[in-house]
Amino acid sequence: MKKRALLSVSDKTGLVDFAKGLSARGFELVSTGGTHRVLADAGLAVTAVEAVTGFPEMLDGRVKTLHPKIHAGILAKRDVPAHMDALAEHEITPISVVCVNLYPFAETIQKPNVTRAEAIEQIDIGGPSALRAAAKNSDSVWAVVDPADYAAVLAGIDADDAALRQTLAAKIFATTAAYDAQIAAYLDPEPFPDQFTPTYTKKQALRYGENSHQQAAFYAAPDAPESSLANAKQLHGKELSYNNLKDADAALTMVNEFTQPTVVAVKHMNPCGIGSADTIEAAWDKAYAADSTSIFGGIIALNRPVDLATATKMHALFLEIVMAPSFDDDAYAILAKKKNLRLLTVPLAAATEVPHVESVSLVGGLLRQTSDDAVETAADLTVVTKVQPTAEQIASLLFAQQVVKHVKSNAIVIAKNGQTLGIGAGQMNRIGSVEIALTQAQQNSEFAGAVMASDAFFPMDDCVEYAAQHGIRAIIQPGGSIRDQDSIAMADKYGIAMVTTGVRHFRH
Repeated sequence: MKKRALLSVSDKTGLVDFAKGLSARGFELVSTGGTHRVLADAGLAVTAVEAVTGFPEMLDGRVKTLHPKIHAGILAKRDVPAHMDALAEHEITPISVVCVNLYPFAETIQKPNVTRAEAIEQIDIGGPSALRAAAKNSDSVWAVVDPADYAAVLAGIDADDAALRQTLAAKIFATTAAYDAQIAAYLDPEPFPDQFTPTYTKKQALRYGENSHQQAAFYAAPDAPESSLANAKQLHGKELSYNNLKDADAALTMVNEFTQPTVVAVKHMNPCGIGSADTIEAAWDKAYAADSTSIFGGIIALNRPVDLATATKMHALFLEIVMAPSFDDDAYAILAKKKNLRLLTVPLAAATEVPHVESVSLVGGLLRQTSDDAVETAADLTVVTKVQPTAEQIASLLFAQQVVKHVKSNAIVIAKNGQTLGIGAGQMNRIGSVEIALTQAQQNSEFAGAVMASDAFFPMDDCVEYAAQHGIRAIIQPGGSIRDQDSIAMADKYGIAMVTTGVRHFRH
């Protein structure tokens, strides 16, 4: 039986060598447009698709392979005599290899200033149809969408590897499903559609998940923000783990809150120290001094290039990850002396990257919400006490507020002058978080005059009283409790300032 292969690709990587391999195995090559030209220029015998269909390409190439002489050749079941008789009756040659990759829709819509018309023209119709037909008939047909599979396909043809054909068929349906999902999301950017079909590409197989008996992998979204782990470059160190990635994502989200030079240290998804200053070295000093114990084994994110002075100080500690926009050559050299320290570069976030939509898996479902991108300013604050906060206190309150939104509820942050001093996270009651944060903060030599931020309102006045009795001079909280007046009265009793924002920052 005559063997025929259909090749129509936008990505010409490896095409000529693959076509030569098919030709050497006795396949007649059938092709379209630009693919036909590349193969002919390489000296290969190739038949134009219109010579097979008896119908010219039309509508600026929108219609090329959508024809019975193509699709019947792909879909005919070789073991069904009636199918083969129909092919013979209509003089249709079976097609045993379909090699197509799709128009670059995702790449097109990520280009700046792309128009809707330009995007629409990159929606492939014939390609997915031919691939899906080949995948449906994978008992007899090789469906190929990825140039990385060319060598395996040639070897599989030689071995008549039915299992590989099934694997490739599954890949086709995954590819076209992802392709359609991206088109649907572009055409209807509603963040909460009735039918939500996300698509991700495996970026990295992980050694294990949260624990060694759990399997895991890291998947990247096709439209991942530039400032995300999906686009990070690992320069040095051993492979990232599941827990590393979760902590690194939290650290990256936190450091992108700040425009001033800032260093964030994270342990177990919570900040253990954050410092902002005029230089990245000074910011490191503040982050380290915030909790010099918990930073051991921490994940560090910086929003400025790492210089030698900062790297030298970090090198003295055991750290898991250091992330920054870049590393000075001498800074990289000293940090890279630690073979297991992971060094990653990640671009700073652009203002256009927020808000985004976050997803959290549940058993049997998914929760989605827009990100907590609210950032309070001095103009958003309402002073509710007799004592007015000073300008210095307001600056510290706003800094603490930026941090508290990234701390697991119930969350309390003690801070002063661009430095966290104590953090209480994830407690079942708010007073417990206050006690933890203040116990830590009071060990810091900078504690005098510190301020406190709470991610949610105070249901009772005990947190305010405890804070005031232990040296806190100003408090920021959202307000909104039916007992707000009790907390305000307690602040007035101790002569401290309190401001409300009207914005809650729960993080579960």
